[in-house]
Amino acid sequence: MKRNRRTSAVAVLTLAALVTGTGAGFAATATPPATPVWPAAATHASGTAPATATAPTRSFHGTLPEPTGPYAAGEDIIHLTDESRPDPWVPSSGPRQLTVTMVYPAVPGTGTPAPYTTLAEAAGIIQRRNMPASSGVTPESLSGVTTHAFDGARPQRGKHPLVVLSPASENPRMMLTSLATDLASHGYVVALVGHTYEDSGETLANGRTPPCAICDDPTRLDFDSVAASRARDVSFVIDQLTRGNTAWPLAHLIDKHEIGMAGHSLGGAAAADTMIADPRVRAGVNMDGTFHPVPMPGQIDRPFLMLGVSGSHTPGSGDGIVWDRAWAALGGYKKWLTVTGADHFIFSDGDLLLKQAGFPTPPFSPERGVVITREYVTAFFDQTLKGIHSPLLDGPSPNDPDVLFQR
Repeated sequence: MKRNRRTSAVAVLTLAALVTGTGAGFAATATPPATPVWPAAATHASGTAPATATAPTRSFHGTLPEPTGPYAAGEDIIHLTDESRPDPWVPSSGPRQLTVTMVYPAVPGTGTPAPYTTLAEAAGIIQRRNMPASSGVTPESLSGVTTHAFDGARPQRGKHPLVVLSPASENPRMMLTSLATDLASHGYVVALVGHTYEDSGETLANGRTPPCAICDDPTRLDFDSVAASRARDVSFVIDQLTRGNTAWPLAHLIDKHEIGMAGHSLGGAAAADTMIADPRVRAGVNMDGTFHPVPMPGQIDRPFLMLGVSGSHTPGSGDGIVWDRAWAALGGYKKWLTVTGADHFIFSDGDLLLKQAGFPTPPFSPERGVVITREYVTAFFDQTLKGIHSPLLDGPSPNDPDVLFQR
């Protein structure tokens, strides 16, 4: 196994501040702004935020929340090549190559702290967004972000359900690290998929970190095609992880009969597309994403959770109208929950690290966003993949007055 390790976490801050869920805000201007700018709501994004962010004057020491389960989170990086499929965005690059972060239940106190991203991945963000040194957000200050994941950690014994995670458009895979480590701590193997050429750069097996090939004109991008391509990425990853230990030496940890997928924004659309195309995925979660396309009746008859923000995913209004159509088509166990007052990026690490860096963030507590995302996604997979009933999904809870059960 090739372990291409990471040394900086700047990607998460810049992307959360500059990227909408569709990617519409990523290349809005030819010259990147000097400081992060909150995007307007777009197809995949919701909520509002301050128009600009002033440069922080203090040093940055980022820390993701500790996992809440009984296990530690071990971590490996694997590199996969689909020889049967040319890269859909840059065919001249050859077969489709993917970088995947594997997070797994581990024995506490083993392994060494895992960094957040490679130096090259961080450099890609810095180059694309021209983030000023005066902001105090540098590769050096971000390389020490605490992830609570551990390289080389000793795995827990037994087999565990597999959950695949797909990030928002133009967001690298590490944007969902908080969710991944928490799922692992509760007994899941998690595969964080980096979709090559779809963000500022994923470091590949050959050491290259190619930039985004589809970000420069998102208004002309066919998101149905991107979601379908991600579904093919995910099915290939599942193939590799469930056919012996060649792709990942710890693949024996995976219960190949219990597989789920969750995605944020466009990644949520990819979760639905993957379930349509791949019956091995037994449960899916769409976190605040438009469906591309909306499922047809009979296409998804397995459990599905739609978890969004009230600002754009309330039934009968905004993108909630699209969710109405999806809800009607879903045939299995299903839930539709929204979070009142939240913004699009509460489901990722973005708002939390922006706040820790001293940038303005939306009023909704980023810490609260992490808690809600972790609790409800874990409860859903506990119920659908492990058969553990979760009262959290039965209806409104006095402990979570900001979580509304729409359907």
